[in-house]
Amino acid sequence: MTYCLALRLHEALVFVSDTRTNAGLDNIGNYRKLHVIDAGPDRAFVLQSAGNLATTQEVLDRLHQDLASPGEHESLATVDQLFEAALYIGRLSQEVAARHREGLSWVSADATATFILGGQVKDNPADILLLYPEGNYIRASDSRPFLQIGESKYGKFMLELGVRAHVSGQKAIKMALSSMVSTAHANLSVGPPYDIGVYRNGSHTVEQYRIDTDSGYLDELQEAWIEHMLEAVDLLPPIPADLGT
Repeated sequence: MTYCLALRLHEALVFVSDTRTNAGLDNIGNYRKLHVIDAGPDRAFVLQSAGNLATTQEVLDRLHQDLASPGEHESLATVDQLFEAALYIGRLSQEVAARHREGLSWVSADATATFILGGQVKDNPADILLLYPEGNYIRASDSRPFLQIGESKYGKFMLELGVRAHVSGQKAIKMALSSMVSTAHANLSVGPPYDIGVYRNGSHTVEQYRIDTDSGYLDELQEAWIEHMLEAVDLLPPIPADLGT
């Protein structure tokens, strides 16, 4: 399982991904699901992935191959808009999934992958897009400026409550990490290390951070999250006596 989320703020884009993959509780691995792709000085791309790991890795290989190979073919270096990059990645994902679908059907496996693509191309507005396995995409809305893929239900309430486009980058990162921690507590298939990407609009540069499993900050974060959640429960009003039957 996977949990990735992306936030679109007035000043920046924020990305957080877990790294846990598993084929059962006795077969847990870790793979990076937040990928920063260098396609030129006038553009920045962050790609988050969920779904079939082999499909994701082949799509990434194709993206890098197209960037490294000279010629007139399409690549992330040639697109003029972020949505063009989304459609290009969607076509690659469809091609990879279709090529392996028959073989994977023998073991009832799904070849598809879902992606969040974020970044900025030239002077166009920075944005985040969710790419479906079918190759199409959606944008985050102005009222809910975030996207999620993977195990999204447990951490959604935190984003719904607090994420607005005007909030600061630091507050947004805290809310994103709270969403991740609540998901990891509810589902063992989501877990650290956690990767964070921050894109400051107009910079064409992505800042990257990793919170490792043995990080002291992760312990502090989880303890503070649990403590304040329990404090919030204590502050809830008691049931009024006049509600009795």
